[in-house]
Amino acid sequence: MSVNDMTFKFAGEAGQGVETTGRGFAKAIVRAGLHVFGLQDYHSRIRGGHNFYQIRVAPQEVHSHDERVHVLLPFTQVAVNEHLREVVPGGGVIYDPALAIDESAFSELGARAMPVPLQQIALAEGGDVVMANTAATGAAGGLVGLDLEIISGVIREGFGKKGGPVGDKNLKVATAAYQFARGKHAGEFGFGLRGQKAPPRMLISGNDALAMGALMGGVKFVAGYPMTPGSPILEWLTERSAEYGIVTKHAEDEIAAVNMIIGAAQMGARALTTTSGGGFCLMVEGLGLAGMTEVPIVVIDVQRPGPATGHATRHEQGDLLFLIYAAQGEFPRIVLAPGTIQQCYEAGYRAFNLADRFQCPVLILSDAFLAHSPRDLELDAFDLNVPIERGELLSEQDLDQQTSPYLRHAVTESGISPRALPGHPNAVYPISSDEHEPNGHICEDAVTRLQQMDKRMRKLETARGEMAAPLEYGPRDAEITFLTWGSTLGPLLSAVDMLGAEGKTARVVQVMDVWPLPVEKVEAALTGSGKLIAVEQNYSGQLATLLRAYTNVRPHALINRYDGRPMSPEFILRRLREVI
Repeated sequence: MSVNDMTFKFAGEAGQGVETTGRGFAKAIVRAGLHVFGLQDYHSRIRGGHNFYQIRVAPQEVHSHDERVHVLLPFTQVAVNEHLREVVPGGGVIYDPALAIDESAFSELGARAMPVPLQQIALAEGGDVVMANTAATGAAGGLVGLDLEIISGVIREGFGKKGGPVGDKNLKVATAAYQFARGKHAGEFGFGLRGQKAPPRMLISGNDALAMGALMGGVKFVAGYPMTPGSPILEWLTERSAEYGIVTKHAEDEIAAVNMIIGAAQMGARALTTTSGGGFCLMVEGLGLAGMTEVPIVVIDVQRPGPATGHATRHEQGDLLFLIYAAQGEFPRIVLAPGTIQQCYEAGYRAFNLADRFQCPVLILSDAFLAHSPRDLELDAFDLNVPIERGELLSEQDLDQQTSPYLRHAVTESGISPRALPGHPNAVYPISSDEHEPNGHICEDAVTRLQQMDKRMRKLETARGEMAAPLEYGPRDAEITFLTWGSTLGPLLSAVDMLGAEGKTARVVQVMDVWPLPVEKVEAALTGSGKLIAVEQNYSGQLATLLRAYTNVRPHALINRYDGRPMSPEFILRRLREVI
């Protein structure tokens, strides 16, 4: 029997509780001491459309999902059609015979048919067929031997707010389905789960971590217009706004949202907006306003495929060059691209420090895969001793002692001018979107234009020295070096492990601080590498393009994907064999 290294997939239509069921089951597995990686896939509609929630389980840390499925729980015939070929030989398909699922292809593909009367159990034990997804959770646990009490604990928590009777009914449903699958099918199944001792862990996604990082970084104002897949960040902070003294605003559109945070940041509040690529398009003019007025703001772009509406709920990394160059004219900005949940947390607070210190917009690039894919982390995975750095911010005492006229845009060697918040009589200045003199007054003079433009752009060179070096995973002398950014890191780490099992050496170099590009650090990490393969979730290889423009690095080949589905380790290895 194979124990503790397997994948579950719950699949059906929107409205059938696929996501709720999958996440609850993942939480139960974590409480059994095992590691998980969740993958969510859904259509951009409220009801209907095929959805799935996939859970990879292992006794060790899991970096990515797996294309192989060991237990499939389809709620529709469409789900069977979509995923049956993913089931490994000997894997099981738990389905409700009331759905009239066609079993003809099961044996041909080596999958075991495991009928469980989910609706019948839900009706008999709970009084409502809507609890069939709870029955599916119990049946999955019973099939692989997951502790029933752990499953029961998750159900109690999930239904606790709805009162005792609802929770009790769901517990009865889960128990009956657990016992049915355990007694009917477990004996003939070749896979199972065995709990192990482990410290308490949380199940958390990239969106949650970005929101937590922003909270720890002192965010006080959040404005946004909901746009998948970034909306959960706005929702997370809104839910906790009263507790932590945050003002959140559901703006009428993205243009209003970015202008709102510029106003809040001008008054000294740490301000944030969240969006996706289409919403960021509308924010570009406001981004230029923040650049000209040197107001520190933070924008999170959780990417999805474009152009236009694209694939609203799918995955891609097509906005990298857009965020770096989005502008009317030129002005400094900083772009961070976290690739793990821990890096999302760090980026969430670090962005505010960088924005304040360099008095410019800081843009965080996430994506749907990172945003929605939960992993288990230990409770102390995040450093709570977060530094708050306000940069060249003048205090009330500093301003009390000011004897000369205050110059908001004073020309300095670093490009960073002393910043005063409005309200002090010794720091009165106009704010203009036009070019201006050091005191803020509009100016058409060519010399002043050069001085102010040079001053602003010097921030990029000042910031470049503080951008983090690429992160390196694996030995420098590896045969293959994978170059990547963002969430593609996880599948690559799993692919490297798979190559190692074949006796091949590989490493990954991840560029996380993308702009201003730390050229010397990037070249140091990549010079002398073995065969260099860029791996990106876009059509053109945008990071590779950036490196060709600013460094001496030239990847040998590009492995890319742009069909709206995330990279998998298997996909990477298949493409690797084609390009080397």
